[in-house]
Amino acid sequence: MSGSYGFYPSARSAVFVPDQLVAGNLKLVTQTVTFAAGATYVRGQVVGRVTATGAYMACIKTATDGSQVPCGIVVDTVDASTASLTGGIYQMGEFNSNYMTYDASWTLPDLEQALRQWSIFVKTGLSNAIV
Repeated sequence: MSGSYGFYPSARSAVFVPDQLVAGNLKLVTQTVTFAAGATYVRGQVVGRVTATGAYMACIKTATDGSQVPCGIVVDTVDASTASLTGGIYQMGEFNSNYMTYDASWTLPDLEQALRQWSIFVKTGLSNAIV
């Protein structure tokens, strides 16, 4: 009877390579959002929401369109260079500052404070240490 079913089993393998972006046991809360066209958003990038469109883009402290308020961290890289795309952001959790990407207009202490209102807590390598 072998071969009469046309089914040939195969094995698949996926390699999971963890990074150290997530830095604690606080529950992670995510949401699917629309990213503004014109950029690639990388995992760990801090984003803000444009008030007029509701789209998310890189958070720049000096912006005046709403995106100056940091309110999320990109879950996985999204290439929205040619068109708006949907992707995930973390809305709550603990994150390692060494694996985050944020605009130079922010200092880390200012960013930590601004993200805290969203229950996004930023830790440094030192604050992640087990004592």
